[in-house]
Amino acid sequence: MDISFFLRGLVIGFSIAAPVGPIGVLCITRTIARGRICGLASGLGAACADAVYGCVAAFGLTFISGVLVNWQTPLRVAGGVFLLYLGLRTFLAGVAPSAADAKEKGLAAAFSSTFLLTLTNPVTILAFTAVFAGLGLVGSSADYFSASALVLGVFSGSAAWWLLLSGGVGLFRSRFSSETLLLVNKVSGVTIAAFGAYAIYSVL
Repeated sequence: MDISFFLRGLVIGFSIAAPVGPIGVLCITRTIARGRICGLASGLGAACADAVYGCVAAFGLTFISGVLVNWQTPLRVAGGVFLLYLGLRTFLAGVAPSAADAKEKGLAAAFSSTFLLTLTNPVTILAFTAVFAGLGLVGSSADYFSASALVLGVFSGSAAWWLLLSGGVGLFRSRFSSETLLLVNKVSGVTIAAFGAYAIYSVL
């Protein structure tokens, strides 16, 4: 296995995860409201979805990518509706008083919500395919070890970004008062809902 494939995947995963979008807003909001672990769980959901799409691109699974692209309109509408729902929940949410309370409210839910939300954006598979093709990495089915290293690198790079983001935001969490945390929820809820409304508008 060529370590260079892992390193290239690392850079690709980090680069695709880094731009701030609805997942980033969710990660920041959950980190501030419920702690670093909840924020990291949210980010890891997106990282796993990135790894799924990276796998589709790296192994040249054209049937799956074709189905996703053909169904991109209903998937993006579904993602937009999901964002509207998450935006409303965030807007109405209170402040978790402790990390234990955050765990009770479900790290699995934080993980699964961002995993499904990322999967409902088929544009991601187009981004991975375009980047892989530009680097001459698409369809290397003759070398499954290298393709696997590439996918592992994508996951690691994406996870590294979410670890840095949740960890960095978590450093300042203790400085926020309850009133400020509630205000963050309101602003974040409106922002996330706006992303959802735009996603729906863009395909109608």
